[in-house]
Amino acid sequence: MKAVVLHEPGGPDVLKVENVPMPAAVPGKVLIRVKAFGLNRHDMFARQGLLPDVRFPIVLGLEAVGIVESAPGGEFAVGATVATAMGGMGHAFDGGYAEYTLVPADHVRSVVTNLPWETLGALPEMLQTAWGSLYEALQLKEGESLLVRGGTTSVGLAATALASRRGVTVYATTRNAGRRQLLLDSGATDVFVDNGRIAPEVKARTNGGVDKVLELVGVTTLDDSLQCVKTGGIVCKTGIVDGRFSMQGFLPESSIPTAVYLTAYLGDPQFMTMPLQQLVDDVAAGALSVTIGKVFHIDEIVEAHRLMDSNMAGGKIVVLTG
Repeated sequence: MKAVVLHEPGGPDVLKVENVPMPAAVPGKVLIRVKAFGLNRHDMFARQGLLPDVRFPIVLGLEAVGIVESAPGGEFAVGATVATAMGGMGHAFDGGYAEYTLVPADHVRSVVTNLPWETLGALPEMLQTAWGSLYEALQLKEGESLLVRGGTTSVGLAATALASRRGVTVYATTRNAGRRQLLLDSGATDVFVDNGRIAPEVKARTNGGVDKVLELVGVTTLDDSLQCVKTGGIVCKTGIVDGRFSMQGFLPESSIPTAVYLTAYLGDPQFMTMPLQQLVDDVAAGALSVTIGKVFHIDEIVEAHRLMDSNMAGGKIVVLTG
């Protein structure tokens, strides 16, 4: 089978499309014929050698959608459409950047849909991260206000769409004023052009601050995001667009305002509990919009990673295997 193999860390050029043996299905695992997979920053960090538990060589890929080829344990019918994500894919064991992937059955979900593969392939990790951040970590409720910092990321666009359709007033940020309409089209009420320090403007334009902040940029803007919420508000640190895993000189007493709460979203178990079928149905019905930045073929994986590195995709990057 064809797979994208990473033998050593580096830039996009280290990704090699190779012919490798197909994994053998065993009880407790599901062999999936991959039709599409989305790109995630986790894959980029693994490629760059920034994740300590990645072994080489490895087939990257935190997620995939496709058709069940074999399920010896009987968990799924052969031919069923499924989605898989997290659970060690692409770092603890070979992931979804391949024509076939073998994953634990408890990290696979059936999906009934007529969505095209490039659309379905965009959804699993993107929606579980957005959903989990909003409704598990931030405990977002109808009638509240939300600032999505890093709004033009794929998760940011998904979170904006999810929250706005559930009665939340959504504000979003972008470093590029030319992407304002993209955010408005996704459901944002207003857009802030992010220069790294937007808290005074946010407070001025939202009557003292928002209820919740979804921080997708990373630790470089976290201090400022903590100043964007009103008393009793919550900030959820989910994204690492800035590529920094730790915060130098973080002093909780001076960084976190009184009665403002800081949390984080790590994902994984939530993929199996999020309302995936409902959200897929909403996408199919046009009730939930998702933004796809660009679709590639597996043979174009280097170009796909270059686009991800550039932060210029303007939506989810999806790769088709056939």
